[in-house]
Amino acid sequence: MNDITGKRTTLRFAEAEGFVYCQKETIERIVSKTLPKGDLFEVAKASALLGAKQTSNLIPHCHPVPIDFFSINFEILEDKNAVRITTQAKSIGKTGIEMEALTGVTVASLVIYDLLKPIDKTLEISSVRLLEKRGGKTDKQISKFATGSSAKILVCSDSCFAGKKEDGSGKIIAELLTNEGVDVIETKIVPDEPEEIKNAIKNWVIENVDLIITTGGTGLGPRDNTTDTVKSLLEKEIPGVSEVMRSFGQDRTPFAMLSRSIAGNIGKTIVISVPGSTNGAKESMTAILPAIFHAKKMMRGEGH
Repeated sequence: MNDITGKRTTLRFAEAEGFVYCQKETIERIVSKTLPKGDLFEVAKASALLGAKQTSNLIPHCHPVPIDFFSINFEILEDKNAVRITTQAKSIGKTGIEMEALTGVTVASLVIYDLLKPIDKTLEISSVRLLEKRGGKTDKQISKFATGSSAKILVCSDSCFAGKKEDGSGKIIAELLTNEGVDVIETKIVPDEPEEIKNAIKNWVIENVDLIITTGGTGLGPRDNTTDTVKSLLEKEIPGVSEVMRSFGQDRTPFAMLSRSIAGNIGKTIVISVPGSTNGAKESMTAILPAIFHAKKMMRGEGH
């Protein structure tokens, strides 16, 4: 099974369909409800739900997924001599629910096949497919906000600036942003000195950069000056961003509660301070990407 511990918990949705083709006479029997094994759709509906719940037991690499909503519908297509089955599923979790939707369609198709086979030897199950999938990082409604945005990264670290330590957090932040279609224009390393940090941020704001990420200096150490420095520059704080980053991190390490990460805006530039550790920076960025770029639209007065 793939490791999904690094994924965010989001609302997931999937819709699937499939068809059972039969003879014209069979369709007439379905409509008149004169089948030898009784009600067709009620049995198929119950079986589809049971099958969807058993998906992770049937398919080895599927993670167990809580099914928060599941519906199944049947449509008799008399012009095509077919029964169309559609399922919709929702879940709030770390991985998609498309396999559950597809399993529901497949099981319902098999049950219909079983109930119709005494009167029809031409039955055919066909075209089981996923119609739609939403949620997580594949959600186009969220990911579209990041594409084409610009960003600069400020590494605030005495040891990295002095060449005593190699920068890891700046590199992972740049990689994550690039994967979202963001243009990472520059990564700069400065010592954890308030004036150095202020000057870099002010200059980048003038350049109308969409996003500035600072990494390092968010802890409780005597040289952790970044949070207080950034806070003094912000026009508005965005507390929800730092809350999400700490919450996401807290599920993975008890030390996340000690982070003083902060976020806000200066004009139309978003400024976010994340921890200096590679894991801390990665987890913080994972928690907010790509949704953070929706702030661009809001700051332009374009609403939600």
